[in-house]
Amino acid sequence: MSAVREPLQRAALYAGGFLGPFGGSVVVSMLPEIGADVGVSTGAAATTVTAYLAVFAATMLFSGTLGTRWGRVRTVRSAYAVYAAVSLAAALAPTFSLLLGARMLQGAANAFTTPILLAALAMVTPKDRLGRALGLFGAMQATGQTVAPLVGGLAAETSWRWSFVVLAAAAVVLTVIGLPDSVRDETAGREPARLRDALGPYVLRIGVVALLGNAALGGLNFLLAFRTEDFFGLTSSQRGALLTLFGLAGILTARPVGMLIDRVGARRSLIVGALGGAALVVTIGGASSLVIISVAWFLAGVASQCILVGVNAAVLGGGGGNRGGAVSVVQAFRFGGQAFSPVLLTPVYGAEPFAAFLVPAVLLATVVPIATPRTGPRPS
Repeated sequence: MSAVREPLQRAALYAGGFLGPFGGSVVVSMLPEIGADVGVSTGAAATTVTAYLAVFAATMLFSGTLGTRWGRVRTVRSAYAVYAAVSLAAALAPTFSLLLGARMLQGAANAFTTPILLAALAMVTPKDRLGRALGLFGAMQATGQTVAPLVGGLAAETSWRWSFVVLAAAAVVLTVIGLPDSVRDETAGREPARLRDALGPYVLRIGVVALLGNAALGGLNFLLAFRTEDFFGLTSSQRGALLTLFGLAGILTARPVGMLIDRVGARRSLIVGALGGAALVVTIGGASSLVIISVAWFLAGVASQCILVGVNAAVLGGGGGNRGGAVSVVQAFRFGGQAFSPVLLTPVYGAEPFAAFLVPAVLLATVVPIATPRTGPRPS
């Protein structure tokens, strides 16, 4: 029985990676439909993205450390169970306020899974193969981001509420499976994890890179949905299909990117991803051809993996104390950027659509090369 259980639990480490991006992005292709159903504007409906991701990001500042103290298996299973319950609450929410509340609780629950899964993956993977393992995890996250707008767009053709039912079902399955038995032993006989061990300058700089990498690439999916509706008249299902190209690129390239990082290092991957991504974002914001926009969005997914797999490899492969807490802090920065992109850039888009793409592109190209550390942290 254990011969079957252990591989299934290891597979669940990767499968769990899709919940964060899926839960955060499932609403982006159906914001007009949500707004119409609960009686708010599309701009107000966009705060359902922020409600989820802002709490997700804020909670992850300490969730990795707390999860290590409480026990990883117990924490992850409890978080999945809560996630399933509040996803059903979101599906049944009769008002916009209740929907926002459910989204916030989803984000809090998910914050106790993502960083712990990453830390557990680093524990059971040899260091010289960590990049490719994180690449596969990134591919699963890309799968979540790919499936999310497609499921959301298709659900909106009947009722957007069905997408939350899908979320609940996925969380229930992962609750039952749990984590590998080998991860349980890693929490025994060690000093309690401390948050201050995860807040060194190296981790914070990687966090800034993660923030911009997510906010200025994958976090712009809502802007692309706005633009393709306004300038090309795409329906919700068509917008959802277009948005899946970003995640499809991640599925296809995350593991090869991880293998490349094992060879050339995380820093080179981060800089290449930032510069290439900036050029692609400008193209997406200014091109008048839907074909060109589609190709650029797909390539932006490749650039995003160079950054997202790169930051995970940099923080988990860099040593130091409290790796679970460190990756938790970096993930908090990452999803914090995505959480506040809609709030900050939707007004810019309303005033000048192209500027909403130009601003993040400039930040990506200038800040990431400066913020990326040249060396790892000092051993603790």
